[in-house]
Amino acid sequence: VFLYNFIEMYFIQELFTGFRGKPVSLTFNSCCDLYQEVVSKCKTLNGRFSSTPWLCSPHLQTAFLQFFGRAPACKYRRQIFQLSDGGIIALDWLRNIDVEKSSIERFDGVWSDDKSPIMLVIPGLTSDSDSAYIKHLAFKMAKRGWNVVVSNHRGLGGVSVTSDCFYNAGWTEDARRVIDHLHTQYPQAPLFAVGLSIGANVLVKYLGEEGVNTAIVGAAAICSPWDLLICDRYINRRLVQRVYDRALAIGLKGYAKLHQTVMSRLADWEGIVKARSVRDFDHSSTRVLADLETVDTYYRKASCTSYIGNVMVPLLCVSALDDPVCTREAIPWDECRANKNIVLATTHHGGHLGYFEGMTAKSLWWVRAVDEFLCALNSSSLIHSKKMQITTVHSPLETSIDQAPYVNITEDGLVTAFSNEPSGEVGSQQNEQPVEDDKVGDRIRGVNGAMQLETNATTQFDPRSESTRLGDAGSKGPGKMLVTPEPDLDAVIVPVKRCLNQLSRHSKISMWVLAYIAIITTWPILGSASPMFFKKKLRNIFSLKR
Repeated sequence: VFLYNFIEMYFIQELFTGFRGKPVSLTFNSCCDLYQEVVSKCKTLNGRFSSTPWLCSPHLQTAFLQFFGRAPACKYRRQIFQLSDGGIIALDWLRNIDVEKSSIERFDGVWSDDKSPIMLVIPGLTSDSDSAYIKHLAFKMAKRGWNVVVSNHRGLGGVSVTSDCFYNAGWTEDARRVIDHLHTQYPQAPLFAVGLSIGANVLVKYLGEEGVNTAIVGAAAICSPWDLLICDRYINRRLVQRVYDRALAIGLKGYAKLHQTVMSRLADWEGIVKARSVRDFDHSSTRVLADLETVDTYYRKASCTSYIGNVMVPLLCVSALDDPVCTREAIPWDECRANKNIVLATTHHGGHLGYFEGMTAKSLWWVRAVDEFLCALNSSSLIHSKKMQITTVHSPLETSIDQAPYVNITEDGLVTAFSNEPSGEVGSQQNEQPVEDDKVGDRIRGVNGAMQLETNATTQFDPRSESTRLGDAGSKGPGKMLVTPEPDLDAVIVPVKRCLNQLSRHSKISMWVLAYIAIITTWPILGSASPMFFKKKLRNIFSLKR
């Protein structure tokens, strides 16, 4: 029983449901065309995910991918790409003729006028083209007739570090150079990109930085950490997560030892050798190489969450709610829902990049999902437009609340920007397919129609300091006073209702059962107090009659 709970198995739950799995939850904006034209045609994304019966655990899914993987054989053709700073990157190509065993064997590249779509793959932390999950994806897409190129990180894939620059979770310059190179070399081929784990963070951050100026026409981000600071806190929270933290630190130290001659000159080598966690390694190496003061500063700057609003190309994001490395707490639900170019697909199970399905565990669910999504997108009209929707692009670290002089606080606690300028709709339409969560009880409700801010349900708040307001009152002009709103009964009732609803939703118990439990638990006290109360009442009545 202890082991069953420790590794978070769900075999019994799946057994009672006949191993049908649970439906995939899609979060998207109802105004976008991405769902209507592309995602709605993907049976995998609109269906269910059922884990392999003997891998009904996020930890078993993740460990099985790492140690076994069952990856197909891929014969890559390597291209060395030279960077402007003197560094090199290994680009490993896998074409359709490489997996079909065609008679053409002497051709070592891709014709410049080839119109076959190209898929760029950005691997995860310390991973390269030989990783099992990379081979699953590359082989699947090459069989579809696509040209797949894996952009290995600096110092990985068997190449040396030839400059004083290393990669990290927020380093997008290498991806930018590779994408520009591919677009220049193959201008007639549509260019797609898929990021995995840390590679997903790099890809989303790059798309947000570039906006409409990128050559990418479609992308997918699989198991992204989203917010590195939240993931850092999560991975040190429980014993089982610390195992992953330790394993990742060992991989990073192995990477550093491969390039010790350069790393020892630029970073704190003694600290790297003593590092026992990812945070320790980042403190001694990544932070120093990036010239940042603290590790938290690096995590905040490298996270892609603040760049989601600027993504202007069709993007599919896939995350598992039981991911043991990239916690569900970091998933940017609202940011993805607000962007009309993004569809977020979440599953209850799957682990970190695992998603093994079927009795033999030979295929990965997310590979099928990416395959269907990219193929449907390639045949749609969305890739022909560089800008899907006319959207106001904000700075990645600046929101509308930072720009507006006032904010509105609605009855449900939502804080929105408010200004004196006339505006049309407030908010945007949303839509999503809800799915029940067994553990925490998340239920995302779709909202059809725009949100309207009512005057009687909001309170205008002037963010200026009190000293400034007093200065205004003491000036020559007439003083301005803030009118205190009259107390409203709804202001007290609504928060209580919201708390009760959250309590009922999170505990999966109806309010009637909660009321029943309250009566049962308080009955001994009420029962002992009631005779004394009624006895005193009867005594007063008889005394009056006399």
